[in-house]
Amino acid sequence: MLTQEGRVALSDIADLNQLKSELNRIPAVDVGDYIADLPVERRALAFRLLKKDQAIDVFEYLPPEVQEELINSLHNAHVCQIVDAMRPDDRAELFDELPAGVVKRLVQQLSSEERQATARILGYPEGTAGRVMTTEYVRLREGLTVGEALNKIRLSDEDKETIYYAYVTDDNRKLLKVVSLRQLLFTFPDVLVGDIASHRVVKVRTDMVQEEVARQMKRYDLIAVPVVDREDRLVGIITIDDVIDILEEEATEDIQKLAGVSGGDEAALSPPLVTLRKRLPWLLGNIGLYIGAASAIAPFQKVISLVPVLAVIMPILSNASGNVAIQALSVTVRGLGVGEVTPQDTLQILRKEVLAGLGTALGLGLSLGILSLIWSPPNERWVALIAASVMSINVLIAASLGTLLPMGLKRVNLDPALISGPLLTTLLDAVGFLTFLTMISFALKTFST
Repeated sequence: MLTQEGRVALSDIADLNQLKSELNRIPAVDVGDYIADLPVERRALAFRLLKKDQAIDVFEYLPPEVQEELINSLHNAHVCQIVDAMRPDDRAELFDELPAGVVKRLVQQLSSEERQATARILGYPEGTAGRVMTTEYVRLREGLTVGEALNKIRLSDEDKETIYYAYVTDDNRKLLKVVSLRQLLFTFPDVLVGDIASHRVVKVRTDMVQEEVARQMKRYDLIAVPVVDREDRLVGIITIDDVIDILEEEATEDIQKLAGVSGGDEAALSPPLVTLRKRLPWLLGNIGLYIGAASAIAPFQKVISLVPVLAVIMPILSNASGNVAIQALSVTVRGLGVGEVTPQDTLQILRKEVLAGLGTALGLGLSLGILSLIWSPPNERWVALIAASVMSINVLIAASLGTLLPMGLKRVNLDPALISGPLLTTLLDAVGFLTFLTMISFALKTFST
């Protein structure tokens, strides 16, 4: 990994020949970080110092906005060489980020083979296996011997994304078996590939959502998985590096959505305007939600003035029940995200949350009751009983909603992370305050008669 000291040392090199030597020596991912951090006017210069193979690798690690900037800065022939040499899946990802006019120009300049491969990937919906697969894989015929298969891999498959698995198909590309490179290397050359290849092929369909692909690869400990179409024909593979990107993307999206960040894709170093655009709409909307919670309190202003200790108790009630809801929500969304649970497990999870919630309700209710006794004047200590009761009820409601709402969304094929923490806590505030103040009002009328 290129440290900050290393980046400073590279920036201090005045001799372009020395800088060229250094940039072509260090890993492509580190060069990508270095170029992305350079001032705009120096990026193209640094990129031109890279050898062809290094430039192709580095380009794939650059952020989309830097890639677009270099495309506009470099000579047309240089750009075409780089884009044409990219992996089909990486090229498709790049085209997703570029303006339509730039994509059209680049597609026209691709070789016929690469144009077809890119068009095939872009033809599948975003977020599916077809959209993240690569069309570069090792394909073997069943009638080959092991020796012939190894010769084919040496001569024809050097540029494939991975050679650790080879896929055995018929003449119509229908996927039949899979064989590992390890099996080929440790088998006698005259043995038929079909005799050592396995019928137990874990495969995914082009329309499978990418999260499910990641779960399948994790479940079966695969470094690559074949992708087939509706007719079971092999069209591509998805490799472990793509799955890591998928898992990072999905985890980031879920975490940010739970916090109310629009889109769930804000980067830590995003420009201030991007941050403002992704956060402000939700914050303004949240004010609207809090207006609803405040409206539940408004009719009870006289009650609060008669029992001032309520102003101290209510924030604790709100905070505790909100935290319980976020805990249950986070665990449920995470379980759904990694495939640990499904909507069919709703009752089992709800039972667990309610049983745990009973203990939590008892502990938090007792704590708030004791605090209310301490803070209340002697003639208002009855408030402690109501505060403890409402806290217990609200905690049970919070645990239940934190489970049921994301499960309900998943059941109707919506993203469970749409139930964000602020949304749920605001709802609980409204319910808790309304219940608490209504019971206090009833108690005041009872004691005054």
